[in-house]
Amino acid sequence: MKTELPADRRLFWDGCLNVRDLGGLSTTDGRRTRRGAVIRADNLDMLTAEGWAALADYGVGTVVDLRDEPECRPLLPHPEGVDLVRVPLDQLAGAAWWERFGELDGTPLAFRPYLDHCAGAVRSLVAAVATARPGAVVVHCKAGRDRTGLAALVLLAAARTEPGEIVADYLLSAANLRPLWGILGRPDQERAAEDLLARAGTTAEGALLDTLAGFDPDRYLPSGDLAALRARLVG
Repeated sequence: MKTELPADRRLFWDGCLNVRDLGGLSTTDGRRTRRGAVIRADNLDMLTAEGWAALADYGVGTVVDLRDEPECRPLLPHPEGVDLVRVPLDQLAGAAWWERFGELDGTPLAFRPYLDHCAGAVRSLVAAVATARPGAVVVHCKAGRDRTGLAALVLLAAARTEPGEIVADYLLSAANLRPLWGILGRPDQERAAEDLLARAGTTAEGALLDTLAGFDPDRYLPSGDLAALRARLVG
């Protein structure tokens, strides 16, 4: 699986490690997702003043934060002129989901159970992006891999992005996050995820493709939000 990233998709916002535009990806109907529409990112709390300036210069009008409230510890105040919408995916999953599927967290094995059992949370995410003010929308969590990975999968699938493109985009986060584990003094979390996937008899790519094969955005998402999302992401 190719995981090279065109230079104009990766964004360098000071304080973040894992930021990229979801534009420029091939769709199943022969088009490409729009650049400057949706950006996926890791923890915006760590942005410096220069990082926030780069975000503003990119035309961002809305930030969709997928973290629970206690995780939010910004170094700087949220800038004026940029809307903040919270869709706390972990909290919205509920205790029963975590008891049943929590061991899958940190891998794409958790994506299908989340889609199956947490449809309200996923639809809230889609509505937040679909109804955002004009301008780019940034979707982020802490590392920008798991919750943001699920969000990217849903948004790109709704835009009819080629499954292989969605998988390749997800896989980019592993290399981007390697410096983070060193900074935090933790083992590379990718190894633990790979071990869990291996015990399940699959890989990240296989788990993602299985999830995409069973996900029909036209049946899953409200038609109005789906149309607005496609207009934003594809035009």
